Amino acid sequence: MSLELASTRAELDRLLARHRDRPPAADGPAPAARTAVVMTMGALHDGHAALVRAARAHVGEAGSVVVTVFVNPLQFGVGEDLDRYPRTLDSDLKTAEAAGADAVFAPSVDEVYPGGTPQVRISAGPMGERLEGAARPGHFDGMLTVVAKLLHLTAPDVAFYGQKDAQQLALIRRMARDLNFPVEIVGVPTVREEDGLALSSRNRFLSAAERRTALALSLALFAARDRLGAQHALRARARSAPTSDARAAALSALGEARAAADTHAVAHAASGTPPTRGCGAHAVRSAARVVLDQAARDNRSFTLDYLALVDPADFTDVPDDHTGEAILAVAARVGATRLIDNIPLTFGAAQ
Repeated sequence: MSLELASTRAELDRLLARHRDRPPAADGPAPAARTAVVMTMGALHDGHAALVRAARAHVGEAGSVVVTVFVNPLQFGVGEDLDRYPRTLDSDLKTAEAAGADAVFAPSVDEVYPGGTPQVRISAGPMGERLEGAARPGHFDGMLTVVAKLLHLTAPDVAFYGQKDAQQLALIRRMARDLNFPVEIVGVPTVREEDGLALSSRNRFLSAAERRTALALSLALFAARDRLGAQHALRARARSAPTSDARAAALSALGEARAAADTHAVAHAASGTPPTRGCGAHAVRSAARVVLDQAARDNRSFTLDYLALVDPADFTDVPDDHTGEAILAVAARVGATRLIDNIPLTFGAAQ
């Protein structure tokens, strides 16, 4: 079945009804058809395609995958890039179809908000005031309002969102849980270019030089991930081959400073009492900050907005002795373009 396009609620209702009423295969019982939705603002790229492919794999050939394309004015603040946000519906349709979508719902602003700006909106609460919410006041209220409307309009069993917008994903999950939306929310890992840059519709606004500068975001995250991995490896080594401070002191007396420092570190890792703040969450933040500070020194076009290591449940900062899941998130301006990125981390994984 070829891709179908709906631009009004009535067209969408008819389209979804046809998909629900598709006859079963001749050689088997009627399938338990499920509907998945992938919400986008258009300008689709491989990251969006990955969401569609994940949705198709989840619902199978018997199910339906609907992609929404809507540039939501409620989530753009004063001076933000609503007018310059790319509108590329023709190519979006091709991308959606190639990735396995059955339908695209691309309504106008008047169709989504027929009475003008809605008087009643979803509030993102305290989590919506942190990080992206602090940088873009009202953004998450507008985002959740349109997500709620689109969930009602498409009535999916499951909805797919990218991990790249980690705070958005966390808020949608919280909304679905707090307001009893009958939908499963699934996060899909960030898709990156070969050099590590996270895919974003805003990347097209970067010049060649700015794109090189933008790599600082992912490089900072990878440096932090590597630092955490090194900590876990050190603790694993300490458990398998414990050493003592006495041995470190003896090596130091013999002039083996490097070996002494290594032995000293292993000894403290074994005891679980790190001698300095070079461990845990503080070290992870510091490793990322080194890369970002260097980018700011080397490129006037680079301005860091925030770097934060947060609890994925509420996006509050984690303490230095944190164990368990966390998200390291970064936002910066490169020229006139604001970019975000993040990676999930697990503290204490090797313990």
